[in-house]
Amino acid sequence: MNNETRTLWISVAAGLFAMFLVYSFLQEQKAEIIKPYGGLMNVVVAAKDIREMETIDDSMIETKEKPQSFVEPGAIRNPDEVVGQVSVAAVKKGEQILQTKLLQPGPQTGISMQVQPTKRAITLPVNEYSGVARLIRPGDRVDIIAAVDVGKGPNQKREVSTILMDVPVLATGVNVVNNIPRVFEVDDSAKSVNQITLTGDSKYASVTIEVSPKEAQDLVYLMATGGANNIYFTLKNPNDRTGQPRLPSSTAEGVTGRPVMDLTPAPLPPPSAPTVAAPAPLKASPRPRKGYRPL
Repeated sequence: MNNETRTLWISVAAGLFAMFLVYSFLQEQKAEIIKPYGGLMNVVVAAKDIREMETIDDSMIETKEKPQSFVEPGAIRNPDEVVGQVSVAAVKKGEQILQTKLLQPGPQTGISMQVQPTKRAITLPVNEYSGVARLIRPGDRVDIIAAVDVGKGPNQKREVSTILMDVPVLATGVNVVNNIPRVFEVDDSAKSVNQITLTGDSKYASVTIEVSPKEAQDLVYLMATGGANNIYFTLKNPNDRTGQPRLPSSTAEGVTGRPVMDLTPAPLPPPSAPTVAAPAPLKASPRPRKGYRPL
């Protein structure tokens, strides 16, 4: 190794050692500065401005180190406790996320932020029979079947069709998410408050689903013309996301296997035009003979 190479490596080593000394000095100074304010703590802060009543996702927050004296009361340290919550008030970028500014999704916050863009939420009435014994829960996926009368007059018949498939359920009654703990109701005497756990609620009378605007319009038409009692829900396994072809409609002849008599009267033949007799040809009068003069 020549002298130039040796000198180069010595210079590099000296530079690295100097950087190490500077880093150590800065760390010591940082520790001295922070010491009066306590040790460092990880807190969750807003990575960007969060609007009021906005559902928070992981792209809106980040974790930063703050001295203990700078950590606000109620600050959240675990990001998992923030994701999915609703911001009660607006939070500026860099501001610490506080428990007092969060609210669990529920009837108080509504479900507008849970509806996907270009989609609509619509509520359908259910009972024990049409709503799978009221065992549907928010987050489930369902198919919707409707009974519709088609045709006119004596040839009218009822068909049952699956009109929507793999539809997400947003709410059942006022239960928006499965982990909403409870609702309080005052009894008729106004002397006591009853606690109702919503996770096992089977008294709801409506189910809110997420559909496209055209599907929402079709559902309103079915309820307005055929009645809500003709709409039924079928419950799917949450892991069953395979697409299925649209099923043919069920009719009386398809269910029983018997042909249905067509009661439509046969059309009458068109009336024929009346026959007009041709006029008899005129007979020519005989020509008078030459030299003959009639009297």
